[in-house]
Amino acid sequence: MHTHQPCLTTACPLHSSSITTITKITIISTIATLKFLKVPKDFKILKGLKIIKAFKAFQTPMKALISTIAYALLVILLTTLLMQNAQAQQYPNRIVRVINPLAAGGNQDIVARAVAEQLSKQLGQQVIVENRPGNSAIIGTRFVKSAPADGYTLLAISNTFTRVPAIVADAGYDPIKDFVGISQTCDIPMVLVVNPALPVKTIKEFIGLAKRRPGELTYGTAGNGGTGHVAAEMFSQQAKIKMMHIPYKGNAPAVTNLVGGQIMVMFDQVSTSVGYIKAGRLRGIAVTTKTRSSLFPDMPTIDEAGLPGFQDSTFNGMMAPTGTPRDILDKVRAEVVKAVATPELRNRFAERGIPMVASNSLDEYQTFIRKHVEDFAKLAKAANIKAD
Repeated sequence: MHTHQPCLTTACPLHSSSITTITKITIISTIATLKFLKVPKDFKILKGLKIIKAFKAFQTPMKALISTIAYALLVILLTTLLMQNAQAQQYPNRIVRVINPLAAGGNQDIVARAVAEQLSKQLGQQVIVENRPGNSAIIGTRFVKSAPADGYTLLAISNTFTRVPAIVADAGYDPIKDFVGISQTCDIPMVLVVNPALPVKTIKEFIGLAKRRPGELTYGTAGNGGTGHVAAEMFSQQAKIKMMHIPYKGNAPAVTNLVGGQIMVMFDQVSTSVGYIKAGRLRGIAVTTKTRSSLFPDMPTIDEAGLPGFQDSTFNGMMAPTGTPRDILDKVRAEVVKAVATPELRNRFAERGIPMVASNSLDEYQTFIRKHVEDFAKLAKAANIKAD
């Protein structure tokens, strides 16, 4: 039996078979709103306008008006959907900018430019990378947050994107609320490297030495909250050891001091340590990912070498401002999948020890980002990680 709340008119418009579902929703919402506002039955609150008399006198015109409004809303909705669909089909019809919030020359910049170049070929429209570095990548990230959500201004990211808000009070963006994910683009392994003078060659030997000399082993990083710092803190917590952190103003001086013996340990990206390791100037102990690096097929992972479950890496990916149409996001993700699968890109980055990867879906990538945000927030609190 059809039941509903009593209508404001005797001839209830909900009984009309010609009224659409949206019309019904509109009427029900109006009734609920009036009840919520507790408008008196005789509408005395509006007696100056004598609206109740007008309403009784024009029940049929009012019914027609409600139907007209509902149909107009439906037309607007359908028109909007059709325009969004047409927009996605035509996208892109002008230059797409990918904002890299870091300086040019690093892995994130190199990967972003390579992917953008391939996307340009596939889309038949120019996709360019624009660097807007500064303040722990905050400047460029805020720029994209404030950009129109139309798919023409995207953001290249790495782990830093998910970590800064947890350690910088005025970061000015929320990785989850202000952005939507498109796809991951690569996953860069790190390697635990030591100065050759340190008498260890395996993970178990390293952990044993660190436990015998708590707080004495010095490890260098590119700064507080950086990838090397986070990897070292994750490792220390899981292995139950304590080392002394020596932050530098960048990765290069830290590596230089590691080679020179001023510090003893680093967690560094394989792509920047490979030359030193192969030359014997540094000793690689194990890689941080679940699978071995193509650059060091004989080097074990930390997980298999004595610290089960350990995994960390530097990921790169792409984001867009919240509100970007899903059809456009889907289209860009699909093109990224094609781009990172091209033999040219895969071979080019395999030589640097950087596996090119793409997310299977928008939802998968968004879940991936959310987990990184939540996991780091917990680690930052437990290890008291703060920005420089």
